[in-house]
Amino acid sequence: MSRFALVGAAGYIAPRHMRAIKDLGHELAVAYDVNDSVGIIDSIAPQADFFTEFERFYEHAQVLRRDPSTALDVVSVCSPNHLHHPHIAAGLRLGCDVICEKPLVPNVALLDELARIEGETGRRVFNILQLRHHEAILALRHKVQQAPADRKFDVELTYITSRGKWYHESWKGDPRKSLGVATNIGIHFFDMLHFFFGELQQSVLHLRDDDRSAGFLEYERARVRWFLSIDGRDLPPHVQGKKTTFRSIDISGEQLEFSEGFTELHTVSYREILQGRGYGLADARHCVETVEALRQMGLTAPGADAHPFVRAAQP
Repeated sequence: MSRFALVGAAGYIAPRHMRAIKDLGHELAVAYDVNDSVGIIDSIAPQADFFTEFERFYEHAQVLRRDPSTALDVVSVCSPNHLHHPHIAAGLRLGCDVICEKPLVPNVALLDELARIEGETGRRVFNILQLRHHEAILALRHKVQQAPADRKFDVELTYITSRGKWYHESWKGDPRKSLGVATNIGIHFFDMLHFFFGELQQSVLHLRDDDRSAGFLEYERARVRWFLSIDGRDLPPHVQGKKTTFRSIDISGEQLEFSEGFTELHTVSYREILQGRGYGLADARHCVETVEALRQMGLTAPGADAHPFVRAAQP
């Protein structure tokens, strides 16, 4: 049984990490968050120590480290995106392996810095890349691999997940912290596309504002028109008033259906990591490179390679 600490215990995704730890028979020993709305711990790990100040959490973990029977084994990081790097580094320096949500870090330079700290501490960093464990996605990857090597798939990716006014008042609405729409909600998909279609060959950005981002990506095995939005007004007419989220991935005329099967993927990810089959820094590198470039590049006027929603979304 491993002893875990959880950094970012009040966040939206934190309960999935808590349940994964419990369901796999491990112990959530310590939790930290600047917010104290963490009552869910009572149903999962009521004996866990809890701190709202990072300095107190870190000192407590150092004290636990003195005794092998109380020392922490793994630190799970679910904090806001801009804090992932310092929290991962702290976990490594506590002598722990670290499991972290996406985006792992904002840029490749920080990814390289984490690799250096791994070398200094002898511990490992693992990224939650849960879509790589989804059965429908694994089946499609197999199909792509079985297709003729010279075939390029035409892909249209659309993801609209409506967010209320609270979003822009939270850290998620601050691009200095969330790193923007393409990074915050898109990095899952960019990792998935790389997992399917190989190395990225070209990237073009057609649209970027506080609520949406869109562009064109060409991979070894695919040409991808993509559109991401948190504005409910972008929902297709047949969805508006019925659902708040629209997800569509069309691959050469065939829809990838993976609406179900998400709830257990964190547990699957944890099991794979703890059994030595987790995704580390090298696996996260491609999607970190992709979103870092998207944040830095200028806009290109939409042409034939633009997603059909782009023109409707422009003022």
